[in-house]
Amino acid sequence: LKRGNEIITEFDLYDLLVLGDKSKDVRLLPGDVVYIPPVGQQVAIVGSVNSPGIYEIRDSLDFKQLIQLAGGLTTTAGRQNVVFERIFDHKVRRVEQYNIDEKGMAQPLRDGDLIRIPELSPKFENAITMRGNVAASMRHPWHSGMRIHDVIPSKDALITADYWLHQNNAARTDSLSTDQLRYDVKHTIAEINWDYAVIERLNPVDLTTNLIPFNLGKVVLDNDPEQNLPLQPGDIVTIFSQNDIQVPVAQRSVYVRIEGEVAHAGVYKITPGENLRQAVFQAGGLTSNAYLYGSEFTRDSVRIVQQQRLDEMIDRTEQEIQRNLTAHVQSVSNKDEADNFRIEAENLRTQMAHMRTFKAIGRVVLELSPKAQFEDIPAIALEDNDRLFIPARSSTVSVLGMVYNQNAYIYQSDKRVSDYLNQAGGMTRDADKDRIYILRADGSVSSKQTTWRLLHARLMPGDTIVVPEVLEKFHVTKELKDWSQVLYQFALGAVGLRLLGL
Repeated sequence: LKRGNEIITEFDLYDLLVLGDKSKDVRLLPGDVVYIPPVGQQVAIVGSVNSPGIYEIRDSLDFKQLIQLAGGLTTTAGRQNVVFERIFDHKVRRVEQYNIDEKGMAQPLRDGDLIRIPELSPKFENAITMRGNVAASMRHPWHSGMRIHDVIPSKDALITADYWLHQNNAARTDSLSTDQLRYDVKHTIAEINWDYAVIERLNPVDLTTNLIPFNLGKVVLDNDPEQNLPLQPGDIVTIFSQNDIQVPVAQRSVYVRIEGEVAHAGVYKITPGENLRQAVFQAGGLTSNAYLYGSEFTRDSVRIVQQQRLDEMIDRTEQEIQRNLTAHVQSVSNKDEADNFRIEAENLRTQMAHMRTFKAIGRVVLELSPKAQFEDIPAIALEDNDRLFIPARSSTVSVLGMVYNQNAYIYQSDKRVSDYLNQAGGMTRDADKDRIYILRADGSVSSKQTTWRLLHARLMPGDTIVVPEVLEKFHVTKELKDWSQVLYQFALGAVGLRLLGL
């Protein structure tokens, strides 16, 4: 600060910014001049300091003072092998190395120095790490003679936090509605793979990783000393669930839902080797109202495959439609044809978008006869989350599609398909009589291609007659008309399934 020809004070901003000292600050008067000189020598410090950056230095500044300007070392700063990158005589660059000790801290600084403070190695010298299907993934201090049983002292160490969170949520009145509950009553945590767990150990000779498997059940449940392996510092012990590594079918926990007309509908745990018929027996057997022919058996693995096939079919159909549209767009010769072509193409796109909303349910047709009894239930092996719904005997047959009165009609054993169509007022002018089909209550389909004299076929309670539409109005090209027909029948069939609750 200059006042006239006199220097009133010199103010070092580092005193204020680093030390909070403003003792050399003075009040300004009119006519005063604040002069800021060009920057002097500079050094940079990066790495494990609290305020890395570029700092201006005086000739007398040393490494210790620079660390103070940079806010000190971080907690994880290493004190060995600090690197100084230096410029000598504006000609060459060299690297020097110091430690953060009395000698290194006294090292004087030079203009242009770049100093790198390393971070402490993340290595724990005495830690055993537990992870996976355990109560808490954490590190344990290693001690001489330590074994697996020391880090897994009891079965409680293998109950995950998710289980306790689920248990706590179960007590909340707002946690689950009545409709969600049916899917929640099963194993709430992934069950433990008792046959396989593993120790990961770094080989200090060639730095490869050794995997040392052990039988978790024999350690925790049987106290087998041969499987209670010794541990070394740095070991990682991993516990798996049955979801992490698929165990043999005979060792998997299988939960199934048996619903509808059984004595004790509910969720049941199936022992290895039990089948569908045995599961129904476990649920108390059938009631007198059970209609086995209309049973709905669904499976997750089948649903996934069905959805993949459905998506693939839709993709292929879209590609074929696009090829047809591209091939025939050049053949349009007048405005009316162009308008019809545009309408047809838009209808096809709308149908495809609608098909994209269809979701597979994974139903498996059990091929039961209309008079099936308990002993006729197939003895198929069960998978986790299988569901069997056995309805009560239906008293109606439904008629959908191009009829004058879509409705459900009282089932009568002597009536045929034609009788129910007559009850529905007959088929409309747009009905495709050659493609009528029956959605059976057991999930199968009968059509003219599979059933001779379909109009005279007998029906069973719960069956649905579907009359598709003739799409002759889409006549720009035969190929597009055929695709429209396929898509429409597929869509109508899906609607029929939904109406049936399948």
